[in-house]
Amino acid sequence: MPLYWLSPVILASGGLTDIDRTLYWSTLVLFLIFAAILAKFAWKPLLQVIDEREKGVREAIDGAQKASAEAQALLEKHKEMLREAGREREEILKRALQEAEVLRNDLQAKARAESEQMIQRAREQVEREKTAAIQELRSQVADLAVEAAARIVTSSLTPEAQKKLVNEFIAQMPKAR
Repeated sequence: MPLYWLSPVILASGGLTDIDRTLYWSTLVLFLIFAAILAKFAWKPLLQVIDEREKGVREAIDGAQKASAEAQALLEKHKEMLREAGREREEILKRALQEAEVLRNDLQAKARAESEQMIQRAREQVEREKTAAIQELRSQVADLAVEAAARIVTSSLTPEAQKKLVNEFIAQMPKAR
């Protein structure tokens, strides 16, 4: 078959800008069928996937906001706990200083009381020893006086001899301070 007979048919069919109504309507029908099939089988599932994704994103944002709020609340709670711990630390230090001051005052008072007791005991001891020494001295003086009187009586001496005897007796006595 020669191809030369097709050229008048092609030329007679029209130009490049002519509209073929059959092609137009068949294309339009096929597009509508394709759109209906896509709407039924692809568009609805695609919209569902998009909706689910949007819902997931919203839930993630809500969860992130909730987590942020919880983190903020925990941060505030942590800050309050730190402030409370600081106050407790200050109170403990204050109490410890007060207790140390009370203990220091008690120890000083006890030391003063003990030193006063020791001083009092020493004074009492000195007083007892002084009293004992005075008693001993009186006893010795009485013995010496009796002995001197006995010598004076036995030796009926003249007054000059008696003075000499008393002076000797006094010289023999231990020196008192």
